[in-house]
Amino acid sequence: MANGNRAVVFHGARDMRVDTVDYPKLVMPNGKKAPHGVILKIVATNICGSDLHIYRGSFPVPEGMLVGHEMTGEIVEVGPDVEFLSEGDLVSVPFNVACGRCRNCRAGRTDVCETTNPETACGAYGFNLGNWDGGQAEYLFVPYADFQLLRFPDRDQAMEKIRDLALLSDILPTAFHGLMEAGAKPGSTVYIAGAGPVGRCGAAAARLLGASCIIVGDHDKDRLELVKRNGCETIDLSQDIPLTDQIEAILGEPMVDCAVDYVGTEAHGIGSQSGDMDPAHAINQVLDATRAGGATGVIGVYGPAPLAKDPKEQKGTYPIDFGTAWIKSPRISAGQAPIMSYNRNLMNAILWDRMPYLSDMLNTKIISLDDAPAAYETFDKGSTDKFIIDPHGMIKA
Repeated sequence: MANGNRAVVFHGARDMRVDTVDYPKLVMPNGKKAPHGVILKIVATNICGSDLHIYRGSFPVPEGMLVGHEMTGEIVEVGPDVEFLSEGDLVSVPFNVACGRCRNCRAGRTDVCETTNPETACGAYGFNLGNWDGGQAEYLFVPYADFQLLRFPDRDQAMEKIRDLALLSDILPTAFHGLMEAGAKPGSTVYIAGAGPVGRCGAAAARLLGASCIIVGDHDKDRLELVKRNGCETIDLSQDIPLTDQIEAILGEPMVDCAVDYVGTEAHGIGSQSGDMDPAHAINQVLDATRAGGATGVIGVYGPAPLAKDPKEQKGTYPIDFGTAWIKSPRISAGQAPIMSYNRNLMNAILWDRMPYLSDMLNTKIISLDDAPAAYETFDKGSTDKFIIDPHGMIKA
């Protein structure tokens, strides 16, 4: 057993540091013993676009919080009530902390577990949602392990594909969930708002689903190039051309079957307005781009937006153009993804090489734990990389 645990810790806006904290115990945040839990030695832990909300100060968290919610690890300690997992198993950790016992969990809605956060029906690692320590660290405590953890069937095979499998803890199932909520299916035309890592996972997932035309919109030309070389159409949102006009130039009609917002509150406007933060822009964009009778998924993180200019938006009240959208009989679904609903099938898709383009589209880059603070700074500037932290040097170069 290690004496301590080195972890990425939030010390204020744009101030992430690697500190030595206590080694985790089989104990819940409220101090209750957790015989149903395990301790993981982290193999891969990613920096997510959602972590940038914390880094920038747009999602308030307490100083000293351990960050990170995309973890893959090796079990090194097993609680006495854990029956189906063993030391040495390599597992993926869904970012939703879920008990498996409440009404929502039993219905498959692990995104809104009723017991793992005393403040609201939603628990998550490293996100100020239930006081769960984050996993950008050497070690991590995971409760309800038999229910929560996805074990990889073959360790050696998993390590060969770890760059892709590391995406199962959040962004790949989250991206897939957005498409499911938007009704994507074989032959669908799809618009994806945002070419960050989650949006690029959305493009990859749309290909897996057999979508016909996949259109990705963003301001970052380098990110758009990643999806373009993997078979997607792209829209440069820095141009002063209405989005629906640009879609029409591609499809011959100004709307798609389904659209997904992968951006969230830190969205910006189109063209000459793109320099200003516009928290409702991405939602209005996907509503405008979806055909009558179509559906939209709103997967980007929303909540109070302290960095917005408008006082109402700072409190989380946004100007949604619902009156215009209503006549199209829209179906709109929003919120976090229930990762466990998708991660096993997506794992199999990766293991059986049904997504061979995933790593290239994501542009994954392996870094050390000590490199994490600098990676946050680079990611904040719009890097095309998806940073995967390797705390113990276990991933092949």
